[in-house]
Amino acid sequence: MMCKIVDTTLRDGEQMAGLELGFNDKIEFAKIIDRAEVYQIEAGTPAMGGDEKKSIERLMTLGLKSKISAWNRMSITDIDHSIDCGVDIIHIAVPVSDIQIKWKLRKDKIWVINEMKRSIYYAKAKGFQVVVGLEDASRTSTDFLICVCKEIKALGVERVRYADTVGILYPEKTFRLLSQIKQNIDVSIEFHAHNDFGMAVANSVAAVTAGAEFIDSTFAGIGERAGNCNYVKLMKALRSLR
Repeated sequence: MMCKIVDTTLRDGEQMAGLELGFNDKIEFAKIIDRAEVYQIEAGTPAMGGDEKKSIERLMTLGLKSKISAWNRMSITDIDHSIDCGVDIIHIAVPVSDIQIKWKLRKDKIWVINEMKRSIYYAKAKGFQVVVGLEDASRTSTDFLICVCKEIKALGVERVRYADTVGILYPEKTFRLLSQIKQNIDVSIEFHAHNDFGMAVANSVAAVTAGAEFIDSTFAGIGERAGNCNYVKLMKALRSLR
């Protein structure tokens, strides 16, 4: 089983309760992650400013082999902060579930699609590679996800992140949902698991089986609530199940 690893220790991992990574901590973590030869490091959110943005700017001067990405909302201001840092990949998070669209954004699906397209177009026009994150995808109808993916693909974006934001999936459902997307649209899938049910590693393995080309993980599985996919356990599972 082969896939590329996106390490999100410096972004989602830092959301672990009680954890705070300072400027120097982030630099040292990034060097360690880079030595593990992961494909991509999600370095943080430049729009937060302060040490967060400074650490990402610093990472871009280190000559790391891993590609460096930054997380953004559907916001031109957010994207401009990432452009300032000169990252390799601009990640644009797009809430797609009815719950998030109605209660978090207080908007509708048409607004979301229009803002998504505006953000993608802006980042790509500046010459940046874009990855779109389908936030809370596991509580979204597959039909709507496919519709969104088609809009994304039409704008020249080749990869989407399927985020199980609240950690409700199990392996069989993960395989079924991702297989449906792969069967309907030619797009690379990055799978982002949370460990609320203790299934982040198992779901990530199922995602690879379904055709996901990229898997998100963190150091020791740290992250918001119950954490994310544990990098070491994931690699052991993938190598054992070849």
